[in-house]
Amino acid sequence: MLVPIAWLKDYVEIEDLSLTHFEDRMVMSGSKTEAISEVCQGIKNIVIGKITEVKRHPEADKLWVMQVDIGERVTQIVTGADNCFEGAYIPVAVHNSWICGGVKIKKSKLRGIDSDGMLCSLEELGFADNVIPKKFADGIYILDGPLPLGAPLQEAVPEFADQVVEFEITPNRPDCLSMLGIAREAAATFERPKRDIARVDVPEKGDINEVASVEILDADLCPRYAAKVVRSVRIAPSPMWMQLRLMKAGVRPINNIVDITNYVMLEYGQPIHAFDSDTLGGGKIIVRRAHEGEKIVTLDSVERTLDHETLVIADATHPVGLAGIMGGENTEITDHTKNILIEVASFDKTNIRRSSKALGLRTEASARFEKGVAHCHVMPVVDRVVQLIHQLDAGDVVGGVIDVYPKPLEGKEIVARPARINAIIGTKLSEEAIKGYLERLEIVCTLENGLLRCQVPAHRLDLEKEIDLVEEVARMYGYDVVDTTLPHDASTGGLNYNQTLVAAARAQLTADGYNETSTYSFVSPSQPDWLNLPEDAPERLQIRLINPLGEEYSVMRTTLAANQLEVLARNFNRRLPAVRSFEIGYRFIAASLPLQELPEERQTLVMGAFGPTESFFTLKGSVENLLDLYGIQGVEWRPMTTHTSYHPGRCAQVFHGDCCLGTVGEVHPKVVEAFGFEGKAYLAELELAWMIEKSNLDRKYNPLPKFPAMSRDLAVLVRDEVTNAEMLEILKQNGGKILESVALFDVYKGKQIEAGHKSMAYALVYRAGDRTLTDAEVSKVFEAQLAALSTAVGAKLR
Repeated sequence: MLVPIAWLKDYVEIEDLSLTHFEDRMVMSGSKTEAISEVCQGIKNIVIGKITEVKRHPEADKLWVMQVDIGERVTQIVTGADNCFEGAYIPVAVHNSWICGGVKIKKSKLRGIDSDGMLCSLEELGFADNVIPKKFADGIYILDGPLPLGAPLQEAVPEFADQVVEFEITPNRPDCLSMLGIAREAAATFERPKRDIARVDVPEKGDINEVASVEILDADLCPRYAAKVVRSVRIAPSPMWMQLRLMKAGVRPINNIVDITNYVMLEYGQPIHAFDSDTLGGGKIIVRRAHEGEKIVTLDSVERTLDHETLVIADATHPVGLAGIMGGENTEITDHTKNILIEVASFDKTNIRRSSKALGLRTEASARFEKGVAHCHVMPVVDRVVQLIHQLDAGDVVGGVIDVYPKPLEGKEIVARPARINAIIGTKLSEEAIKGYLERLEIVCTLENGLLRCQVPAHRLDLEKEIDLVEEVARMYGYDVVDTTLPHDASTGGLNYNQTLVAAARAQLTADGYNETSTYSFVSPSQPDWLNLPEDAPERLQIRLINPLGEEYSVMRTTLAANQLEVLARNFNRRLPAVRSFEIGYRFIAASLPLQELPEERQTLVMGAFGPTESFFTLKGSVENLLDLYGIQGVEWRPMTTHTSYHPGRCAQVFHGDCCLGTVGEVHPKVVEAFGFEGKAYLAELELAWMIEKSNLDRKYNPLPKFPAMSRDLAVLVRDEVTNAEMLEILKQNGGKILESVALFDVYKGKQIEAGHKSMAYALVYRAGDRTLTDAEVSKVFEAQLAALSTAVGAKLR
């Protein structure tokens, strides 16, 4: 919100305050500032001049020679601006003056003619292109005269000697999106009286009910609608004082009618719209939901197709405006407009926000309505608009006003406890002091039995509960003077069980040499194709976003595998020889499409690696480290040959009972190629949520063994299809109580080994807890294990 200080002084007595003090105290009372700028910063020796003669340059068709009276003398200036005329009052940069941007102006010659300075445009005085009126965009700014000739510009026109404060208005304070809102805050902060806008009687003729009518069909979206009619409108430029105030507030002046509506909007924060009433069918306004597929051409000349939830302003036959967003082109105010209908209304903020997003159309009006506009401003705004129309002689006001307000809002009362307010803020303010702070904000308070009954002013839409009043007292008292204290009931935060295990997984994987990555949950719909997934794969049930960033980010991810492969490919293409990475995140699982219920957000861990030392077994080892960390015992590794994203002979799934905890394997060469890199890559996709569910962090203490162990090595020949898991199961089942551990330490295939077979060697450790084992005891168990292997898988001792 851009607030010109000279304009603000119309509403509150702050003339004696320095700008620095004003800003400091406003910030401490909750009105944060973004920046302060000076109007016409850097200009010097710019004076008021009056053009007395205009002639063509004898040597240039596009130049003009002006005789300009600057009070003490008449000087000659050559300019290329073609909007100058005799009698015009203009800003003149004389010899040895400075314009905006640090440019010094000196006497010069243009095509042989002396020029004693230059005439100034608004851009040269420091105004931005986007706020300069179109009629002055390429020409000199014409001042409203008469003005004292030769007087410094900033003395003759004080609006040029001003500062503008930019306030950051939070979404919960829409009342501060106005000059009056900031004035209320300043009055409360400095305990200064407010200045009311002077009311004047406006002569009116006729009866509005004879020329217009208003009907609200959807009062849930439009609780109040007021209309005023003005006849014999005289479209003209608005006066200089209004143009300058609008430009300093960031609004481009258009004409007197449009400028009045914008001026009052900035005063009250209430958007206003004016229709050419001669274009309204039957002179009727109907506020209704749009018909499905109904079309309207808005003021930006774009045809828009509407849905049933969009609120429109219509006449008897068709829409003439998008309620609270933008008017229609068919009722636009033009230079030929003779009669207008002024709309001042309240609209449902949620509907305005939804319609604005759906149409991709955000305006100054919609930005205000979607934050909330108080109903109480409607009639004061109507009065202010017609007063300015009368003041600027812009039209003849028709008598009466149409104000449709089916369910007037009742005043809000909040009961506050002074003791509670003091307890939260950490102060010892008296009840009367608290009452005084609230009444500075126009909150009417009554003290009854130690309680404050507070009547909330209608413009404060953000005050709902007692805690809101606590904030009001705190900021009026001053955040900078509140004593620093610690809460008495402070508690120490910590990680819950799930967070603890996730943190432990991160630490374990980092220790194993993996780098954590973080990727978008929004992904490309082509990911299942890149992963070579079948058409019926559940990963293809992708949830499409309504308003995506782009096609590459248009669906929610159903797997983290593709994201991790993109990370590996990116690092491979940057010539990294080896990479280990992981990500812990959520994938979004839909039961069916279209969605009948919210999708499941499943926490997942994906690990990826490539490099000369990486293999299926190095990745499997990292997964086993995680399983040990989580205390998950009794897992089974099952070969997986049908997963189309993985190499059919180098993929396995890890099961705990009937629950599949994840898949580990070498990525299929076609998938690697689809992601744009070469060589072998390895992935592990783990259901982290299920692993946490099956985790067991309890650890049973086992004392160090008192008796020695005996070890035996066993090397057998088996068929190629026999797995290590089968062998381990047989050895453990037949190891009795004395088998302490068994581990595979060698697999060999060579010339000495029969085709279709392999040699598998195991290290067996035996120990008893109550005695030293004899060789005979160990040999008996060893022979039983060998016999079981021979029977079950045809193993032969090598």
